[in-house]
Amino acid sequence: MDTYIYAIVGVALGFIVGFLVRKYIAEARIATAENAANKILEEANREAESRLREALVTAKEEIHGMREEFEQESKERRSEIKRMEDRMLKKEEMLDNKNQTLEKKEEQITKKNEKLKQKLEEAESYAAKQSEELERIARMTTDEARDTLFDIVKKDVRQDSAVFIREAEARAKDEADKKAREIITTAIQRCAADHVTETTVSVVELPNDEMKGRIIGREGRNIRAFETLTGVDLIIDDTPEAVVLSSFDPVKREVARLSLERLVSDGRIHPARIEEMIERAKNDVNNIIREEGEQAAFEAGIHNLHPELIKLLGRLKYRTSYGQNMLSHSLEVAHLCGLMAAELNMNIKLAKRAGLLHDIGKALDHEVEGTHSSIGADVLKKYNEPKEVIHAAASHHGDIQMIYLEDVLVQAADAISAARPGARRESLESYIKRLETLEEIATSIEGVDKSFAIQAGREIRIMVKPEMIDDNESALIAREVSKKIEEGLEYPGHIKVTVIRETRAVEYAK
Repeated sequence: MDTYIYAIVGVALGFIVGFLVRKYIAEARIATAENAANKILEEANREAESRLREALVTAKEEIHGMREEFEQESKERRSEIKRMEDRMLKKEEMLDNKNQTLEKKEEQITKKNEKLKQKLEEAESYAAKQSEELERIARMTTDEARDTLFDIVKKDVRQDSAVFIREAEARAKDEADKKAREIITTAIQRCAADHVTETTVSVVELPNDEMKGRIIGREGRNIRAFETLTGVDLIIDDTPEAVVLSSFDPVKREVARLSLERLVSDGRIHPARIEEMIERAKNDVNNIIREEGEQAAFEAGIHNLHPELIKLLGRLKYRTSYGQNMLSHSLEVAHLCGLMAAELNMNIKLAKRAGLLHDIGKALDHEVEGTHSSIGADVLKKYNEPKEVIHAAASHHGDIQMIYLEDVLVQAADAISAARPGARRESLESYIKRLETLEEIATSIEGVDKSFAIQAGREIRIMVKPEMIDDNESALIAREVSKKIEEGLEYPGHIKVTVIRETRAVEYAK
């Protein structure tokens, strides 16, 4: 137990002694650190004082240098200001001298103006005396002489202007006619059309005359059913082994033709079979119409046509005008428009589109009232065609005024296609007779010297006697002739009446 106590006491004494030793060592280190810190502070203070003295010396030197520079610059500026003041004084002296010179010149000018004013007054007085003397001699006032001279000059200028305008118009017309003939000739040469006139009557051949009785049926029930369902007149006459289908609607006539041919081929002819064949023929004809419309648009290079317009275009395959197939005619007009548009650097596709659709109204003119041009314009407007295409369809027969260049191309191409030899059916005798009648109508008017029917009877040119007919009466003669033609002559399309009054002035230089 005592040993344990001794051990504890020994440990406590050791701890106390160690603590005191460490404290002593720490105090010694602190004292050493404080001495080192004091030395460092003393050295830093000495160095700071040294640098401060150096900075003060440097600042004094810089201040001294800046003071010298400022004094030097101030001296230079004072000398520059002195030179400027000297120049200003010299300029003031020069300006004073110039002012004096100008004052002298102004005095001289004032004197000259006074002299000129006196001379001008003398000249005006002298001119007034001369004018009075001239008026006395000529017995005419100055205003009257001025008006007379103005009238003479005005008359001469008007005559010269009229001559110049007439010559310019003649030159422009000659050049335009020449260029138009070249374009139309080129288009005709490049467009090869092989179609000719077509018949508008459908004839169905029969294997024998006995078939006519079967077509008529008992008490005529078969023929009545056929005519009722097709809307076509079936003409059975003495023509051997043939019957004729008559209708103003070409599509109905085509449906009737296909139906009758199939009935004759099948041999079973009764109302139920007739109705079945007619329904089948209608579907076939509708398919043919759509295919023909698509083929026509493809041949013309026209895309994005409305499906209804394609159907109407296909219906033109069964529409003829004076024996000319309207679908072939529309294609030919489209190609001609494209060729002429290429020569004129126009939009070829737009011109072709207008040419292809210009007669679209003929597909509906048996169903809708109005001219085919107005019907076509309404249909094209309904299906959002371009305004140039709509206006070309409406104006290609001159019903309304032409506005766009496409209107002119379509009208020209339509005339070329219709007037081409063999395009439309008309006998030579009736053609010659119509031309002679045109000329007789024109020459029957008093004052007409000669008349000439030209352009296949589409235009008549009338030469009047200038000593009997003046310009106003020429317009009346043109109107009178057009009225007589409308009343006494049947003709396709329009006839242009042109009255020409030739005035000649002949002088001889001697």
